[in-house]
Amino acid sequence: MIADKPSPLVPRLRFPEFDGASEWKPQRLDEVSPSIFDGTHQTPTYTEQGVPFYSVENLVSGTANKFISRDDYLEATRKNKPEKGDILLTRIGKIGHSQAVTWDHEFSIYVTLAVIKASPVFNTSYLAHYLQSGSYQTELIRKSLQSAVPPKINLDDLRSTLVLLPDMEEQVQIADCLGSLDDLIAAEGRKLEALRSHKQGLMQQLFPQPGETVPRLRFPEFLNGSAWDELRIRDICDLKAGDFIPASEIAKDADEGTFPCYGGNGFRGYVKSFTHEGRYVLVGRQGALCGNVNLYAGKFHATEHALVATPKPRIDTGWLFYAMRVLNLNRFSVGQAQPGLSVAVLRDVGISVPIGADEQQKIAGCLGSLDDLIAAEGRKLEALRQHKQGLMQQMFPDLER
Repeated sequence: MIADKPSPLVPRLRFPEFDGASEWKPQRLDEVSPSIFDGTHQTPTYTEQGVPFYSVENLVSGTANKFISRDDYLEATRKNKPEKGDILLTRIGKIGHSQAVTWDHEFSIYVTLAVIKASPVFNTSYLAHYLQSGSYQTELIRKSLQSAVPPKINLDDLRSTLVLLPDMEEQVQIADCLGSLDDLIAAEGRKLEALRSHKQGLMQQLFPQPGETVPRLRFPEFLNGSAWDELRIRDICDLKAGDFIPASEIAKDADEGTFPCYGGNGFRGYVKSFTHEGRYVLVGRQGALCGNVNLYAGKFHATEHALVATPKPRIDTGWLFYAMRVLNLNRFSVGQAQPGLSVAVLRDVGISVPIGADEQQKIAGCLGSLDDLIAAEGRKLEALRQHKQGLMQQMFPDLER
């Protein structure tokens, strides 16, 4: 019997000018890069200003909020120095996040990151994108120590991982295509962040500041209206904890006849019973996110770690949601290992309330429309990210084949 010939390593989606071009060949990472090394193993002394210092969380979030002195920088980069054109890859903790270095300023990195030095045989943007592909991520996980705490990949194992490099011209085409998509994703991300910042600023204007009795921004029909009443949370709503339910009865996925379950830190899963039906404000009373305020509608189960706020007459539920968010209830939490909120303390928190329900509804409608716009932009951004992931699956051959 003649064995089947292996499928050629070519992408499923290829630019027309490269149809029929040569097959992509697997190469070890240390065959295409002249040097692969990690950052300093010494825990640095951070300074308020100085040379930017990157670790996993900084690379993943894209924020350079850590700095070290120039003397520490010179010591950390005495043997090896990362530079523009190199690629940074997370190798401890959240393994496999990569980014091409596009900035000119000096910087240093922690041991949790690896540097893949630039080389004439690869386009930096192309390789950074390829390292994010499902094909390479599978290869990376296969060679990493997932049982370690935290998970990691040793440098020698990283150096031996396989990558696929087409001819330089095809690399550039792929990098330009995915780079344009990255630019679009970044622009949408900035738009979404601007909307969130706008909403945050608007909320501060639509509710009275401490020591004030009217908001600084008021709808025209209420400009000559009365000052807001100074009340307590207990005056405008009833706070009552939800019902206990064993963790074993909370399912990860929805099924017929199940309902969402919310606890102190938000959504927990799906259960077969519901405690509330309608539109309610929930306040997390226990856990790392205690004091968080959410608005839920429909049939749902609230656990004992969430407080359900039932508004009293003439209090709009939507307005109550935003009003309680402005209060920043987390500041009333106590305890460190397991932070929590006292119901008695919460009930006595002061809150400014407009006398008329119509003004409440106007504020809730305005902020609700903005939330809808933010949600729509968030879905658009996620769709772009998913489109890019799907495109990468088509543009990079699968090494497992």
